[in-house]
Amino acid sequence: MKSHQKGFTLVEIAIVLVIIGLLLGGVLKGQELINSAKVKNLANDFKNAPLAIYGYQDRFRAVPGDDLRAKTNLPGGQDSDAGNGNGRIDGEWNSQTATDESAKYWRAVRLTNFLAGPTDMGQTEYYPINVEGGRIGITGAIVSQIPITGMTGTYVFCSSGILGKYARQLDATIDDNNTETGSLRVRALVTGGDVAAPAAAIASTTANFDTTGYTVCMTF
Repeated sequence: MKSHQKGFTLVEIAIVLVIIGLLLGGVLKGQELINSAKVKNLANDFKNAPLAIYGYQDRFRAVPGDDLRAKTNLPGGQDSDAGNGNGRIDGEWNSQTATDESAKYWRAVRLTNFLAGPTDMGQTEYYPINVEGGRIGITGAIVSQIPITGMTGTYVFCSSGILGKYARQLDATIDDNNTETGSLRVRALVTGGDVAAPAAAIASTTANFDTTGYTVCMTF
């Protein structure tokens, strides 16, 4: 008797390969959409910072966190909400010290509905984080408070724990597509509420840039 070997036909193999290709394409497309959503979310943090500050200034003729009349201007304002009125936001961008203006800033812009979030400084969620779980914050752009050397402006907004591949896309979306120049730059990662000395900006051509976490700062 003849033995008949059974196997897949070329048509069946082709169909399987097409299905595998469609599945892989779907997975890659899904990951691309997730990445795009993250970058959009991160970009919104940077775009909302100037809106909150300038909106507050337009309404109260003062800087949020620095406002001498904060007790009067803020709904439910307290004596502790007042800043020193020097026209800038004092304190490190990631400060968790309640008396620093960079910490008071969040209460000021939230009580006035320029940004959403808790207004109780005792809550863990009071100090905001980005979509990657890193700290975000703002400070005045004086030399001692600027996290990245060479940057100039009136205010500095920073967001930490951002992978290089997202930082690259952020720079292309918001600034000049160069992580070492312009109003948005990238530096070595700053974690928690630690004060880090100003550091040089890092180029997107650095080895392992895409898979390394960084702190991204923007001046305005």
